[in-house]
Amino acid sequence: MDTSIQPGTSSEVPNKTGINSPRALLSVYDKTGVTALAVALEAMGWKIVSTGGTARLLRESGVAVDDVSSITDHPEVFDGRVKTLHPAIHAPILARGNNPDDAKTLAQLGYPRIDMVVVNLYPFEEVAARQPPVEIDELIEMVDIGGPTLIRAAAKNHPDILVMADPSQYDEVLGHLQQTDGDPKSVPLDVRQRLALTAFQRTAAYDVALATTLAERFEGVELEGDLPPRLLISGGQLNRLRYGENPHQMAGFFGTSRVGEMPEGLASANQHGGKELSFNNYLDLDAALRFARSVSGDEWSQWPHCCVIIKHTNACGVAISTNQVEAWNDALASDPESAFGCVIAFNQVVSLEVAEAIGGHFVECIIAPGFEDSALELLSEKKNRRMLTFDNFTPLDPVLRWRQIDGGWLAQEEGAPQIDWADVISVTKKSADAGQIDLAKFGVTVCAQVKSNCVVFVQPTTTGFATVGIGPGQTSRVEAVRIAARRAGERAKGAMMVSDAFFPFRDGIDTSHEIGITSVVQPGGSIRDQEVIDAADEHGMTMLFTGVRLFRH
Repeated sequence: MDTSIQPGTSSEVPNKTGINSPRALLSVYDKTGVTALAVALEAMGWKIVSTGGTARLLRESGVAVDDVSSITDHPEVFDGRVKTLHPAIHAPILARGNNPDDAKTLAQLGYPRIDMVVVNLYPFEEVAARQPPVEIDELIEMVDIGGPTLIRAAAKNHPDILVMADPSQYDEVLGHLQQTDGDPKSVPLDVRQRLALTAFQRTAAYDVALATTLAERFEGVELEGDLPPRLLISGGQLNRLRYGENPHQMAGFFGTSRVGEMPEGLASANQHGGKELSFNNYLDLDAALRFARSVSGDEWSQWPHCCVIIKHTNACGVAISTNQVEAWNDALASDPESAFGCVIAFNQVVSLEVAEAIGGHFVECIIAPGFEDSALELLSEKKNRRMLTFDNFTPLDPVLRWRQIDGGWLAQEEGAPQIDWADVISVTKKSADAGQIDLAKFGVTVCAQVKSNCVVFVQPTTTGFATVGIGPGQTSRVEAVRIAARRAGERAKGAMMVSDAFFPFRDGIDTSHEIGITSVVQPGGSIRDQEVIDAADEHGMTMLFTGVRLFRH
């Protein structure tokens, strides 16, 4: 017996509850759980409508399925590009249950109602993320047309239609239906609204992925490196945090990876032990990664081990070394007082020797590419200490970063400072030697990540380079010098001072000389440059002009 529905007829029959058989349209790319869903619906008297591969899968599982083409009286065409775009499908989805005119029109057309739409989309984001990139024609084929249209239509009419765009929703909806033997009206409005909102969020994220990806792939649309003409943001699922910067502030973390993509950045880190990360932990870990990645890569291969100690997003100490234990010791020595309750980053697998050196020091989080098993076991003895493994300690390449302000967003390119050291000039009578140039490269790289106004005191160590004093985030540059001097103490003698911007007056140079600084690196560019150079010459100091300002607000 042919049970398919033809236009102009109605095959709605009472089910075992006495109501007309509800109808579900199932058309999914991700077929996780769809067979179990269809079997459960059929057992409750629902009729199943489906398309293509979904219909074949359900029939193989013994589910009775009506093809969409039997309802539209039109075959699928263009290799399935057109199948559900038809009034016989969208009229039953969009007809309002509380509108007599809609019901009358639907009856005149002979289209049976659809009470549930279960659709997920072609994996555009996943295909777009493949490496090497797929050809543009293959990517375009992953642009779903009918799916988003069905999802939006069902979500718009959510008081009458149940819409599910994710397999994780199936069990909840079935739970409601099974309490009333399949009556679709039994699902509460608040659940329907939540399903609809999730559906709209999914199609919105999908459209953002299309627009941003194709803007990169279409030739001639946007030049590489240009700012996008419109801000489009799609975040991942909410990870609610205990609170924000302070206990009275609510907070959450949203990953930036799209559906089908692997998590990126801190969202990809694996946590070992301890309580959940806090809002402030995320900020400090982000800063720690910036510092560590700035001094990672081939340019720094002579000193492969980096240790960064962060407190309130600023560095207490940064060191690079041929030895990981020495990197930790040198970084800690920069400001051991401030390093209480810190966040640490290592750019190499953490050894047992380093774990022993850290000992009982109060550390909130440690992030590294990995931990030796014995090191992880020892570090985990402090129950609230969080260890995170993170793979991407690659050099800090320029990327576009966004910052929200009241009424809008700011965007700028950020990365490690791009300085051509062949163009760096010595402006004093005393010139820098090769060792000072290497020290200056380290100091400038660290200085670029410290909040402005700032200065950084750096010294060579027996195995590399390290900060010995950091003066971050001051309204006065000379005050930044004084703060760095207090941190450095006697270690300021013979140190190099690196500044993120020019010295507007000679007082910063005079103050640094008094505490023992012997060389200065700064961008230059002040109308009083000569006054500052003269001060350096008076004190027998070396001064380099890089020509590159390094503000970080």
